Amino acid sequence: MNPNPRPFFVIDGIDGAGKSTQVALLAEALEREGRSVVRVRDPGGTELSDRIRAVLLSPSTPVSPVAELCLYAAARAQLVNDIIRPALEAGKAVVSDRFTWSTFAYQGWGRGLPKEAIAELEAIACGDVRPAHVFVLDLDVSVRSARLNQKGNALDRLEQESDAFFQRVRDGFLSMAQTHPASGTVLDASLPPDEIHKVILSEVRKLLG
Repeated sequence: MNPNPRPFFVIDGIDGAGKSTQVALLAEALEREGRSVVRVRDPGGTELSDRIRAVLLSPSTPVSPVAELCLYAAARAQLVNDIIRPALEAGKAVVSDRFTWSTFAYQGWGRGLPKEAIAELEAIACGDVRPAHVFVLDLDVSVRSARLNQKGNALDRLEQESDAFFQRVRDGFLSMAQTHPASGTVLDASLPPDEIHKVILSEVRKLLG
């Protein structure tokens, strides 16, 4: 493990796992400890990335699996170029709602696209920018549906996918964490948010020394 990683942390997992809550909690905790923190969501964060996000999530816009993969990579490339890399170079911490593991899980395991090609595309999009650690919020697929329904919002294009699709995506996240144990931690997303946050913050503090 890199003893001096860039302070770049990702909260990831299937839809409904509570990522946005944990992003906010971690960012606020780091800010209280005196760090300058940049919060981002992927896709999004720049004018181009936000436009791509709107297309990707629109239920009325059909998107092929390959086009979906390329659009996510394009949005991420712009986010890295405009926001993440400059923030890290300025000594700021970055906390992101999703990053590259989402692509492997959703487009690799979920859509069945070749993971070797995804890795090559991500290398082009992100260059040497890699998270210090990815925290995967693991959630049972049946719980995902209940949580999304409780929000009362219209489901976006990805959220409307079947439980079978999301089971493959969940398996993808777990496989990524198993394959890269030094880079990722799996957390039970059914636990109270405060308990999850304590584990994340403790691990982040260890990584930052």
